[in-house]
Amino acid sequence: MYVQRLELVDFRSYERVEVDLQPGPNVLVGPNGVGKTNLVEALGFVATLASHRVSGDAPLVRAGAQTAVIRCAIGHDSRELLVELEIVPGKANRARLGRSPARRARDVLGALRLVLFAPEDLELVRGDPAERRRYLDDLLVSRQPRYAGVRADYERVVKQRNALLRTAYLGRKTGGRTGDLSTLDVWDVHLAEYGADLLAGRLELLGALQPHLAKSYDAVAQGQGGATATYRSSLGEVLPPSRAELADALKAALVEQRPAEIERGTTLVGPHRDDLLLRLGDLPVKGYASHGESWSFALALRLAAFELLRAEAIEPVLVLDDVFAELDTGRRERLAGLVSGASQVLITCAVADDVPVALLGARYQVGGGEVRRVE
Repeated sequence: MYVQRLELVDFRSYERVEVDLQPGPNVLVGPNGVGKTNLVEALGFVATLASHRVSGDAPLVRAGAQTAVIRCAIGHDSRELLVELEIVPGKANRARLGRSPARRARDVLGALRLVLFAPEDLELVRGDPAERRRYLDDLLVSRQPRYAGVRADYERVVKQRNALLRTAYLGRKTGGRTGDLSTLDVWDVHLAEYGADLLAGRLELLGALQPHLAKSYDAVAQGQGGATATYRSSLGEVLPPSRAELADALKAALVEQRPAEIERGTTLVGPHRDDLLLRLGDLPVKGYASHGESWSFALALRLAAFELLRAEAIEPVLVLDDVFAELDTGRRERLAGLVSGASQVLITCAVADDVPVALLGARYQVGGGEVRRVE
């Protein structure tokens, strides 16, 4: 799989831009702030329907415009598939797949498999649990797009349940009644159903990912291995093996936690409360690892995702956004050796000399709202 062409209309800083990309390495060169990351952010949006830089869609639309459009032609097995997304802040985004309207934007998920590593990924190691949950769930959807629906259904249930608990909490705080909480039982059933499906998917994914994580960190850090990721659930350390048993465990935990939830006005049990514990040897990475170790671990998480998807029939596009400037010479060369054989790698950099020789392929100059092929 590779991206053949990317066209943007009113996306970020671009009024209109088109770029034809090549299989193998593609290097986007230009000073900071000229729009290199905007290009790969658009590709990330096609792959995940979200930005890796901002939580909302409004910043993606060029100032003064009402909507933004991303068109992406994807090559796979001698065929071309065109994906078009129209970003409409405050409303549902619209999508076309192969020139036909999609019923929902999420129906295009899976058309482009992409793994993107960017400086923001240091938050995978140092940031809040939400960053690590998003990493798992995005990868889960990349492997099995049906989980986009499971994820959306689960988030909807948590939102509705929290609204009910919040109303009861505010009523009690203002001296009134807690209100009718009988519908919590209905929401508990839905939360357990969707939560068990999401949780089971995450656990299976982590089991498949773990060998690739250990191998990737060992390769990047030149033999200084010991990287592991352990799932930390709000249900406790020992989790039942089946979806049905996970659903039963969630139902029981919700019953047990209900007094505390009413007291605090929020849902305290479920996958939205979970985390990944990242370790190097016996120590957690967060709070103990050096900057170089943290950076290598974040890179290893993305490389592990790439290798996992690569091993499952359809090789993803790999994006390395402003990565090489942060790596020493040894890590640059080792990373280049790991990914040079990928079907397509997109690299952004301010200085072309930062990119190892093994990744010098098609080269593009970015600046002035334009992208120009120079080699």
